Amino acid sequence: MHHLQCILQAQRCLGWGPLASVSWLLLRTCRAHSSFSGTTNPHPEGQQENGVQKDFSSRLATGPTFQHFLRSAPVPQEKLSSLDLVDPPPYLTVDELLGRQRKVYLETYGCQMNVNDTEIVWSILQKSGYLRTNNLQEADVILLVTCSIRSIMRGCDNMCSYCIVPFTRGRERSRPVASILEEVRKLSEQGLKEVTLLGQNVNSYRDNSEVQFNNAVSTNLSRGFSTNYKTKQGGLRFAHLLDQVSRIDPEMRIRFTSPHPKDFPDEVLQLIHERDNICKQIHLPAQSGSSRVLEAMRRGYSREAYVELIHHIRESIPGVSLSSDFIAGFCGETEEDHLQTVSLLQEVQYNMGFLFAYSMRQKTRAYHRLKDDVLEEVKLRRLEELITVFREEATKANKISMGCTQLVLVEGLSKRSATDLCGRNDGNLKVIFPDVEMEDVTNSGLRVRAQPGDYVLVKITSTSSQTLRGHALCKTTLKDSSTYCSPE
Repeated sequence: MHHLQCILQAQRCLGWGPLASVSWLLLRTCRAHSSFSGTTNPHPEGQQENGVQKDFSSRLATGPTFQHFLRSAPVPQEKLSSLDLVDPPPYLTVDELLGRQRKVYLETYGCQMNVNDTEIVWSILQKSGYLRTNNLQEADVILLVTCSIRSIMRGCDNMCSYCIVPFTRGRERSRPVASILEEVRKLSEQGLKEVTLLGQNVNSYRDNSEVQFNNAVSTNLSRGFSTNYKTKQGGLRFAHLLDQVSRIDPEMRIRFTSPHPKDFPDEVLQLIHERDNICKQIHLPAQSGSSRVLEAMRRGYSREAYVELIHHIRESIPGVSLSSDFIAGFCGETEEDHLQTVSLLQEVQYNMGFLFAYSMRQKTRAYHRLKDDVLEEVKLRRLEELITVFREEATKANKISMGCTQLVLVEGLSKRSATDLCGRNDGNLKVIFPDVEMEDVTNSGLRVRAQPGDYVLVKITSTSSQTLRGHALCKTTLKDSSTYCSPE
């Protein structure tokens, strides 16, 4: 199989981009060839201990030679050692990890640091036997280099049986509230209109950085949900953070992702309902509609508890937009289990969804204790069925917006039309509307054209499973929009 085809096949099953295997290769090769120590060197330059000097000398001796910097000179080809091939990805063979004159296309976005990172990446790939090309069409591997973004918290303690995150990202740890608030204030001063609080399990946020926060108050979970770990106590929780962040700038939209269903106590739902600038959109990953499969996944809830939470959220936050994640073909999933997932999609009618076929990960509980026994073609067939049902139900759910006036934060021109603008509503759905002059209610009598970062009231005239369309009524503010946003 062609190398890129192999990667893309894995991508379709995993929901990953085509660079997943390359990222793995770079990680393993970087570990073997990096000149950085795992610990900070406490000795100033010129006063290192002998061991450190010897280690630097050995690394220097095995580093690039003069011929590496000559365009026409042949580059020595090396095979990856057995050390580099620990835990190779299951969908690529050892032979496929070697370059063998295959071509890589590198695309860089961002500052000079990103350009520098690209050159480091290229030197590693080159040493593994890859060739570089500027022709996208002839590339076997396409690698994008760009910036990463900070989360307010990292890691996960849930230990779902299918998930590799606790083994790659570590245990949950949260940034102090004070540092997050300082960053949001700076973003507000720069004129940003939307902030997303990020974390692998964002609503389990817990700030234990100050002694006075380490009280004995127990964690409140969603009703009917449990954890795979001992109940935690103390610290400032997500409701406190969300409250403080939303108070900084009433004209700044606040979103958060990705949460776990177990961490939606009433105080979080009430806060979302009360604050106009906290978006009425919740991501609620279900993963399966079968209680039997959910137990095998170690999700900590049954289908019944999940559905009850859905009803409670919709009662607490009228008009809330819901999205979810689903896995097709998990270990031991029967056709009946699959049909229960189909029925959950039909029952809930999510506005957005992220659906993937299951792909087993080494080191996970499923890898050690379960059997990946659903055939690949069955996984893909079930996935297609889930996608079809999701789109049908999302179309129905979004039709409710027909005739409504919605507040849209303008992002820029539509990708498909230079005469249309594109933005997002409170539920994070894309809204398309003509780029025309409109009244500016903040400046009586003035007519303007909307710019990125403006709030615009749009009357919805057509809907689909993923997009809303309408026409602009006026430019406004988030604070004043509630006066105008009402169904007609």
